[in-house]
Amino acid sequence: MQRFALIGAGFIGTVHAANLAAHPDVDFRFVFDVDAARSEALASRHGAAAARDLDEAFDPALVEAVFIASSTDTHSGNLRRAADAGIAALVEKPIDLDYARAAELVAHVERSGIPAMVDFNRRFDRDHAELRRIVASGELGDVSIIQMSSRGPVLPPLDYLKVSGGQMRDHTVHFFDLARWLTGLDPVEVSVLGSALADPRVAEIGDVDTSVATLRLPGDGLVQIDSVRATGYGYDERIEVLGSRGLAESGRMRTGNVTTYLGDRVSSEGLHPGWFERVQPTYASALDEFVAALETGSPITATLADGLKAQAIAEAATRSLQSGRTEKITYS
Repeated sequence: MQRFALIGAGFIGTVHAANLAAHPDVDFRFVFDVDAARSEALASRHGAAAARDLDEAFDPALVEAVFIASSTDTHSGNLRRAADAGIAALVEKPIDLDYARAAELVAHVERSGIPAMVDFNRRFDRDHAELRRIVASGELGDVSIIQMSSRGPVLPPLDYLKVSGGQMRDHTVHFFDLARWLTGLDPVEVSVLGSALADPRVAEIGDVDTSVATLRLPGDGLVQIDSVRATGYGYDERIEVLGSRGLAESGRMRTGNVTTYLGDRVSSEGLHPGWFERVQPTYASALDEFVAALETGSPITATLADGLKAQAIAEAATRSLQSGRTEKITYS
């Protein structure tokens, strides 16, 4: 069994703690958070211990792996500590909000030789994975257009948005990664338009809550991603791939499949109330892959290099949002 420490006991940390505790091949040892009371509460809930400090949580004599789910500004420091300790690391995105620092850190971690994975959990959505299989099989022919939607029901708190890095880096980056993963191609340029429609205060902090990004792929295929922070009808995530020979779709996921026909009215069950309800199972599946890689040496599919490339797209997209021009994407 792989001995794990969890770094971070906030909302997403509680999700990962439950998955770590339930995994048959994980010995969930420690939780560390800057809020000691939060560490104690989460650790006791799952039979782990609250680490006294980061030195204990990253002690290679006590753990083989860490799950880094701490605040965004601490990801890079914790990932570097794992590399220096020789401990495997599964890390939430982003690696670092500064692209140059992220690139330097990825090189450092790769030199260390530790297994490391970015938690791009949407790669582990069953329907998205099936869509990727269909694209890779060649059944659809050459990819012409990919349409993606990510529309959330509630605007995150402004205090969060202020430190998130902006919609391209925080929200749409998952779909930049999916575009690469689905096609096996690195987009070459991006154009973005955005607005603050849900709350004008979002514009005051230099961000948008509604945007459309268009990526050009090698070979001139196109990807269009609409990202909406707040809708009135639940969480809506879907992907459509149009190829030269056909079309495939990973559609909206409803809470159920019952449709009622009464008189002249037809009613169906609606969408999930939030993004987490829609994607919750993917977090356990991502952990499964990481643990399997540690146990058997099987490949990690969401590598730090993948995280860095998605971030490179997000950087170019942010520049486009600010400049109003199409921006070239430069990968380190």
